[in-house]
Amino acid sequence: MTTNPPIAALSKGQRYSGGTTCLGCVWMANLLDHFAIAVDRHPDRTAIVEGDGREITFSAVQIRAQQLASKWKRKGVGQGDHVLLAMPVNADLYASLAALWSLGATVVLPEPAMGLAGLRHAARTTQPKAFCASGHFALLKFVVPELFKLRLLLPGSARSAPGVAAVHDSDTALISFTSGTTGQAKAIPRSHAFLMAQHDAIAPLLHSDAVERDLVAFPVFTLINLAAGRTTVLPNWKMSNLDRLSPEQLAGWISKQQVTRLLIPPSLCEKLAQCKDTGQLHTVFTGGGPVFPDLVERLLANTGLDVVCVYGSTEAEPIAHLDVRDISEVDQREMAAGKGLLVGFPVSQIKLRIRNDEVQVAGDHVNDGYLDPTHSKANKIKDGTTIWHRTGDVGHLDDEGRLWLLGRLGSDVRTPTGRTFPFAIEIAARQWPGVTNSALMNFEESPALCIEGDAGQLSNWSGLAQELGIAKVIHVRKIPMDKRHNSKVDRVKLAHLLGC
Repeated sequence: MTTNPPIAALSKGQRYSGGTTCLGCVWMANLLDHFAIAVDRHPDRTAIVEGDGREITFSAVQIRAQQLASKWKRKGVGQGDHVLLAMPVNADLYASLAALWSLGATVVLPEPAMGLAGLRHAARTTQPKAFCASGHFALLKFVVPELFKLRLLLPGSARSAPGVAAVHDSDTALISFTSGTTGQAKAIPRSHAFLMAQHDAIAPLLHSDAVERDLVAFPVFTLINLAAGRTTVLPNWKMSNLDRLSPEQLAGWISKQQVTRLLIPPSLCEKLAQCKDTGQLHTVFTGGGPVFPDLVERLLANTGLDVVCVYGSTEAEPIAHLDVRDISEVDQREMAAGKGLLVGFPVSQIKLRIRNDEVQVAGDHVNDGYLDPTHSKANKIKDGTTIWHRTGDVGHLDDEGRLWLLGRLGSDVRTPTGRTFPFAIEIAARQWPGVTNSALMNFEESPALCIEGDAGQLSNWSGLAQELGIAKVIHVRKIPMDKRHNSKVDRVKLAHLLGC
């Protein structure tokens, strides 16, 4: 077995030092150690397939990271420095992350869904020392006022000369942001220990004894794959332009890259359900938005794939998971009758409780605070030594310990039968003839069901809605969805569209 130098420096006692180290004796502090072991085991295995089809091996990613670390160390990047990063999602992005972490730097990732406003907000909030960018993103250094004084780090060419810092569990590895769709985007610091805890929570869900090729639309899962020595195939489309992606294009990329598993949002599952040939594909992991029963039914009927739904949030990923083949006929009937959306059993690494109808979670991979402490007042509850995160989701646990969701706090409406949350109505409505999407809203102080689909069915929908206690149905040509994954109703935009 080839012995490769680890990216991370030795610290806090024994750490990985090459192929001769007994894994049973290794103390692994962070993702860099796991990645170094993956390189040692599979140096010539493809780590990342980029959107243009270029394949990069594990050893090549490591060498690239070492080169960049050496180059940027000479640029003055060091322990604790904040580095704002804006790059296309490719192998260089992940090599850059590894390089900056190995120098002890904190990487600041702006929220992509917020565009330029998100970049400026990230710069103002975190006060970075440098701006790491490539391609057209580098030009922002000269046009965005918040970036003028920052040192510019370009990947470019570099010599390999490893020079690393001691990386401690408590060091902040990442600062990312909430999407800001329901208020100001909050900065979330994540330590190396947090990322490892997240790895430990996600890794069992993705474990496979087979050699998989995963098409990944969520960057965090690419980090998990790099740590596990598993191949990641990146999308050959822009996630911001999902509407332009055809099922044929999706199927073509899956087939060409011999993809065996997908890690994608529900919006892509909608397109997958229309694919005629998915080649060697056998499993889909989906999350980032509600996975409704009608979508699951289409996926199973049209593709026959195994489907696993993963529920989580920006501050806590994952929270629960569900193999859709475990959904019984009774579960289906109860979802259609208004019990909510079944999302499965909480992961073993998390504590979960229901307080005042809200799902609250705690654990090592649950964010326990924000960069701005004032943001924690509304979202965190300290109970003894435990800090609970308020998800803002309304839910309940059944007798088996499975979690059911009903919608967001504050999204409820008043009907003749009492207080009703969106999923109780939307799940039923999505199964009506001609419906492609639905959203329960408060309109002019009374509940209204907004429906996207065949307007010729409007009178039929109105009659069905009356049976559920909803007097008003509004046909909407296109219900606005979130910018991040195009999988959740953007209720703020929809309210503006309705004029309420």
